[in-house]
Amino acid sequence: MSRRFTDGPNGAMTEPAEAVQQNEGGFDLGSMLMGKVEDASYVEIGPWQFSLPQWDPIQVGAVAIDLSPTKNVVFLLLAAVLVTLTFVLVGRVFQRLQDHEQGRAPGGFANAVEATVVFFRDRVVRDNIGHGADQFAPFILTLFFFILYMNLLGLVPFGVSSTASLSVTAALALLALIWIEVAGFRALGPKGYARTIFYAPHGLHPAGQAVMLLVMTPVEFIGKLTKPFALAIRLFANMTAGKILILSLLGLIFVFGDVAVARWGVASGAVLLVLAITLLKLFIAFLQAFIFAMLTAVFIGLIRHAH
Repeated sequence: MSRRFTDGPNGAMTEPAEAVQQNEGGFDLGSMLMGKVEDASYVEIGPWQFSLPQWDPIQVGAVAIDLSPTKNVVFLLLAAVLVTLTFVLVGRVFQRLQDHEQGRAPGGFANAVEATVVFFRDRVVRDNIGHGADQFAPFILTLFFFILYMNLLGLVPFGVSSTASLSVTAALALLALIWIEVAGFRALGPKGYARTIFYAPHGLHPAGQAVMLLVMTPVEFIGKLTKPFALAIRLFANMTAGKILILSLLGLIFVFGDVAVARWGVASGAVLLVLAITLLKLFIAFLQAFIFAMLTAVFIGLIRHAH
């Protein structure tokens, strides 16, 4: 029987936590949770483990940048492919209806996507951004579907939710920050945008303005960073918490596996709770994608109308 190994310290190959647990004759729930939550250089499908290619880090000055793919990257790219297929296929349905069956509404999945797009355009983008909002609709919609697919992939057997990684949510938040600040700069101009950082109320004595600038400038600048930080932490915490809770409940089955009296009771209770939490996590997958996209639209609207 083949044995699986993972990268250890200094490049050494070590047995995964599951093997160590079996060798020691006990079940370590904490090690199991960390092994499932942490990123890795392999993808698991059932009992099989497929190693991903590892490349030499790129040295940029004193910083080494490792671009080797991980399981989070694999499922992130899979989510990107699903988003692309969704809009390409739905777009073809609308094109076919426009060319051959004018006036007929699409059905099935295309109809659901159309309803989602119209809802976001009217109730999320236009209501929160105002004049000129339609130019931001493609970005907001892409954010929603991209995050939604990443969330849902974590519910697929042997799937991974890339949004349970802080690196992924931080990258999404950084992208949102760039859109927010660029949108504000374009709408307000250089002087107007500068006032969103350097705050000095008109009509105040010059000494008072100097004090306000000294106090409020760091506050306003930090405020710009806390918005994407909150987006990243909220999405990461919700998706990670759900994953840990489900795995913890399933792990109780193995923890109490040697206790004959509690074995079936714990197993039945754990399975029922996991089923309920999985349904809740399905709702949260949609909710968190919606919240991230909606708050991004809100922040764009706030900076475009800074007054």
